[in-house]
Amino acid sequence: MCAALLLTAFFLSPSAEGHGTHTQLGLPSCGWVIATGRPCATCGMTTSFAYASRGDLAGAFAAQPFGALLAVATATGFWIALHAALTGSRLAGTLCTGILQARVLWWLAGAAGAAWAYKLLVTPV
Repeated sequence: MCAALLLTAFFLSPSAEGHGTHTQLGLPSCGWVIATGRPCATCGMTTSFAYASRGDLAGAFAAQPFGALLAVATATGFWIALHAALTGSRLAGTLCTGILQARVLWWLAGAAGAAWAYKLLVTPV
């Protein structure tokens, strides 16, 4: 699944606006943006993945910092899952158990909120 996500992102052209790349998948424009004129919490995620899948982490971070973090985590997840599939290692399960702790999830929620604040600051009104 991680490889499929990154491969799909690779075949998308990142939007120069920093959001809107998802429309290439046939999805509608963001309703939040249409209603408020401001980016939603996930605006720029697909664009960020499209940049990251090409190795452009600076572009990914500029489009959506949390999206860049998720793209790197997705790529890391691919390699960990491949390692586990090939060797029978339990590393993947151990890492998932560590990530799914309340403290880590709160930090991730804070990072997502900070990334949304960043998008609100850098997106022109």
